[in-house]
Amino acid sequence: MPPPVFRFAPSPNGYLHLGHAYSALLNFDLARRAGGRLLLRIEDIDASRCRPEFETAIYQDLAWLGIAWEHPVRRQSEHFCAYRDAIETLTAQGLIYPSFESRADIARLVAQREADGAWPRDPDGAPLYPGAAKSLAPVARAALLESGTPYALRLDMEAAIARVGDLAWSERGAGPAGESGAVTGWPQAWGDVILARKEIPTSYHLSVVIDDALQGVTEVVRGEDLFWSTSVHRLLQALLGLPQPVYRHHRLMRDGAGQKLSKSTEATGLRDLRAEGATPADIRRLVGL
Repeated sequence: MPPPVFRFAPSPNGYLHLGHAYSALLNFDLARRAGGRLLLRIEDIDASRCRPEFETAIYQDLAWLGIAWEHPVRRQSEHFCAYRDAIETLTAQGLIYPSFESRADIARLVAQREADGAWPRDPDGAPLYPGAAKSLAPVARAALLESGTPYALRLDMEAAIARVGDLAWSERGAGPAGESGAVTGWPQAWGDVILARKEIPTSYHLSVVIDDALQGVTEVVRGEDLFWSTSVHRLLQALLGLPQPVYRHHRLMRDGAGQKLSKSTEATGLRDLRAEGATPADIRRLVGL
């Protein structure tokens, strides 16, 4: 039986903090105990936010923590062709359609819907897609595409679910309400999710599913904030005929106000803690390992 395959997959859009350290160390420890492999993946599809110095810092921080990973490292920006192929497969199944509204357009549409009552939101709190691009006449759609209007490629969630039926995943961690074991997926909660854009031929949901399959990942260990995203990932795996890994969603590192540590809130980076004299053992102690 082949050894289990784990992965740590940060985005180089900021410096790693204690939350990243916990996830990376947990993956490393679990892989070592199971006699498995640990892969490192750089999720850099957003060229506007990802920077080379952040990627270099990831390697430095992980090495300082004593984490070893296999080479070569997979960088998503080098594999856009694989994501395009997946989009073409889903398009051939009649499950993809372009939407042309800007973010401002969507905000306006949501406000209009909410004037008539509550508008549904996804598990992250974002409003579901409120537009009607799915019902655009073919001639109108073709004209918008030909004109160069920016667009997002969305998954027709209703049609996708009708194709694959009920879904579940194997959870070794625990969800927001203590879910574990065989967890029933609920991709409907996300609405018609974006799988790619005109300028970026993929999204987090699509690329993570493709990468895990191509890299042979069998154990996905990640933060509990991604727990319900697994519903979308299981749906894409079923649609694309991909194997499903086992999932373990772990607790998040939080600040004194109870908010999860985040690059966007400028959580203290590992490089700063190291500069202040912290040791790898100190980091393990701070994250509860």
